[in-house]
Amino acid sequence: MENWRGKWALITGASAGIGRAFAFELATGGTNLILTARRGDRLAELANELHAKYKIQVEVYAADLAQPAAPAKLYEFTSRNGLDVELLINNAGFGVYGEFTKADIARELEMVQVNIAAVVHLTHLYLPPMITRRHGDILILASTAAFQGVPYLNTYSATKAFDLHFAEALAEEVKKYGIRVCALCPGSTTSEFSEVAGQPASVLRRKESAEKVAHVGLKALASGKSYVISGGENFLGAHAQRLLPRRTVTRVVEKAFRPKSAGQAK
Repeated sequence: MENWRGKWALITGASAGIGRAFAFELATGGTNLILTARRGDRLAELANELHAKYKIQVEVYAADLAQPAAPAKLYEFTSRNGLDVELLINNAGFGVYGEFTKADIARELEMVQVNIAAVVHLTHLYLPPMITRRHGDILILASTAAFQGVPYLNTYSATKAFDLHFAEALAEEVKKYGIRVCALCPGSTTSEFSEVAGQPASVLRRKESAEKVAHVGLKALASGKSYVISGGENFLGAHAQRLLPRRTVTRVVEKAFRPKSAGQAK
């Protein structure tokens, strides 16, 4: 955490789960924090706790990244207050579980906005000042779902594949400026994801703690990795499937994730 001591880190989706874990991990190392999420009351409570316990500076900005204008407003807030973001953590995101044709299309499109468009927009806003300074770091939350199509989490897995490829490509593009970019790919994690996604317990796997996932991500970023998979079993699972035809992998995943109400796959 010495990389960011006394500097400012911006964490999206900071009010719960992995985002909250990032905040505590960084606060223990003396990093000043800008926390953003939809729930302002949770952010204020978290900010007070972090400031009191670790004596760091904490700013909060309540924003819904499902709104296309939110990233620009967030950037204007940090610029107006002279907050030079050294570490951008694009953590905010969510999934929707179930048959695609039965999904609320407005919610599916909100997922694309939060998981992809907001990530691209925020990165495009905060990266140029980092290049000017010749230092800065960006961590993007992807998922082990990025490594294959996941039936019944169709849109979610596709958005995370984008996040992974975006981070890996950008990491190579900006390393000449002294900028590090890393995609963090966790598997099942102790967070609100499953509840928000409506994912039943029958399709859940062994969960890692949000604290462990956050630590793995920050450590990988600091060491210059362009991506990291949290957990040995997750790593083996993500890479072992490369030995099989993609259609075979998707069929296996479909059976594992199939809702009880869904028709049988042909």
